[in-house]
Amino acid sequence: MMFPLARNALMSLRILGIQQIRARQSHRKHSPDFHDKYGNAVLVSGTTFCVVAWIFVTTQTGIKWNLSPVGRVTPKMWNDK
Repeated sequence: MMFPLARNALMSLRILGIQQIRARQSHRKHSPDFHDKYGNAVLVSGTTFCVVAWIFVTTQTGIKWNLSPVGRVTPKMWNDK
């Protein structure tokens, strides 16, 4: 339970909540802009490009990815001099 003084202080600040902002925005009509028309297509094409580029890099370029050396590295003898 909130103290009456704190509750009154918060009520007097007149800060709009997210739900109030969304309700206010949903009542006005706006013309579709670039993001409304092409936003999903740009997002999908960019994601597809990045996935295809990483698949190409990981499979076709021959980069040694320096994975775990377990089983490939043998210890050398240490000589005390």
